[in-house]
Amino acid sequence: MAYTLQDKLVIAISSRALFNLEEENTIYDTEGLESYYAHQLENLEKPLERGSAFRFIQNLLSINKKFDNKLIEVIILSRNNAATGLRIGRSIEHYALDIERTGWTAGTPVSRYLEAFKVDLFLSVHTPDVEEAVNSGVAAATILPHTPITAEESDIVKIAFDGDAVLFGDESEKVYQERGLDAFIAHEKEHAKNPLSKGPFFKFLKTISEIQDKFPMESSPIRTALVTARNFSTHERVLGTLEGWGVRVDEAFFQGGVQKYEVIKAFGADIFFDDQDTHLEHTSKQTPSAKVPYKK
Repeated sequence: MAYTLQDKLVIAISSRALFNLEEENTIYDTEGLESYYAHQLENLEKPLERGSAFRFIQNLLSINKKFDNKLIEVIILSRNNAATGLRIGRSIEHYALDIERTGWTAGTPVSRYLEAFKVDLFLSVHTPDVEEAVNSGVAAATILPHTPITAEESDIVKIAFDGDAVLFGDESEKVYQERGLDAFIAHEKEHAKNPLSKGPFFKFLKTISEIQDKFPMESSPIRTALVTARNFSTHERVLGTLEGWGVRVDEAFFQGGVQKYEVIKAFGADIFFDDQDTHLEHTSKQTPSAKVPYKK
């Protein structure tokens, strides 16, 4: 029987998000493909350093050790060509990452292949690919530069999300941007009983919740946090929406405009998703962070 990716959490990630390829990318930009290829072959036995999303992927894959059948699939989708993937393959083996599927598009957009691989989340450093993925209905985010913390593999994955324009739609955020804080609070109280619309990461959170439901709450291998700039006076609509969706977040923080980076660090997030540069600029210094472009 053919292997199927249905009923699994499928993460597609670019090679530059998983590994630190900044030196190699500079060679490609300044000297061209042949020099880049030669460099990779010359360093074939030298494992690549961990990239910004490495810890998130490593800990996510560890969940599979709890089951006979995999719940998580990670796929490399890269704009490199297959020949330049030799060193990446060696690095995957070096770090004992359970990644068996790859796609090499030789410079063409990778977003066209997301549906074929049943992708739930796409992570890349190439923003145009991320934007195309979001516009096609796939949760996607641009991984920001980050110095990875060398840490032992953990049996718990911690994922933090912003609310508006990430888990939820951006209609409330537009009220705030166009009419200010007081109008935003009044709007949310007026619509407290009306669910928020689904944002680009709704389906991803839903899939995570389905995995969490396979475990007792106190021993789930995935822990989630909502970290929003909203203040607590608007919490009713947010929590009512999540309850209506049948999903949970383990921890929720209503920051009331206070910077998020200290809470994100205290939570111990393996990755944080937000749409606002003003927050990501600070969180990315201590926590792997990714920018979510809202669907156009």
